Amino acid sequence: MRVGLTYDLRRDYLEAGYSLEETAEFDRPDTIDALEGALRKLGHETDRIGNAPSLIRRLAAGDRWELVFNIAEGLHGIGREAQVPAILDVYDIPTTFSDPVLMGLSLHKGMTKLALRGLGLPTPDFAVVATMDELDAVDLPYPLFAKPIAEGTSKGIDARSKVADPRELVARVEELLARYRQPALIETFLPGREFTVGILGTGSRARALGVIEVALNAGAEPEVYSYENKERCEELVTYTLAEDALADECAELALKCWRGLGGRDAGRVDLRADAQGRPSIIEINPLAGLHPEHSDLPILCNLKGIPYLELIREIVESAGERVAVGGIARSTTALASSERG
Repeated sequence: MRVGLTYDLRRDYLEAGYSLEETAEFDRPDTIDALEGALRKLGHETDRIGNAPSLIRRLAAGDRWELVFNIAEGLHGIGREAQVPAILDVYDIPTTFSDPVLMGLSLHKGMTKLALRGLGLPTPDFAVVATMDELDAVDLPYPLFAKPIAEGTSKGIDARSKVADPRELVARVEELLARYRQPALIETFLPGREFTVGILGTGSRARALGVIEVALNAGAEPEVYSYENKERCEELVTYTLAEDALADECAELALKCWRGLGGRDAGRVDLRADAQGRPSIIEINPLAGLHPEHSDLPILCNLKGIPYLELIREIVESAGERVAVGGIARSTTALASSERG
């Protein structure tokens, strides 16, 4: 089967003059190499498409694919993660991972929290502030946590994100609004343990793959899984499998979130516990990173003893089952079975 690959390559944007932080969500060449290598081992022909503008040019030239494996994050706007899935929908070309609706919803953390509340799932109390004048209406107990409404990879999060009083809140929100040119999300700070739950599958076939706990090492920015801590995670963060009662509760909540919001194929749900040890959902990531060693979902797989090839196989199988693309699930299952045998 011919599988196209859509992605944003970090070095391309750096060469175009964008900063390290602006390109933080984009992929390294070795991620694309690993993904393409896995797809070829699964018996597929691959075609590197690249980012959304490249996809548009290729489609206009008449190129088509049986499936597109999409990890493109997009560059502009709150709906940027929905751009490639939406373009492919126009041409009725199936793609891995969630549809444009969930991609757009999940990047807007305020909208996500409203949807979680509608599902009856726990998430910290919050307010969305688009201008400094709106701060007067915020009525939440301190300490609070402030971050951009629609960034990934913990962009806009550092040790100052936890604010202790109105003076600190004003300074932090003012900086966020000016720097990221989007509303700020203000929510109750959760001081407890932090987890991420890996999810594989779609709908009733979705399952919680496992739970990892995120613990900050000495020298890390304290109390927050910040941009700096993520960028230097190999030295600043310890990831361990969590298999206690609280982890089980997190897995149950994550699966309800995934199914309730319509997540597809694979992704992550991030949670943190409050002072009483009760977990709340922080956010859902339906377009999780896939670097074999650096990204949270493959890190979880590595801790569980699940090979990277198996992760990619399951993602493609899930897409194949959903869109009924002839032969996807059968061919990858047969190949993987022969390799295991």
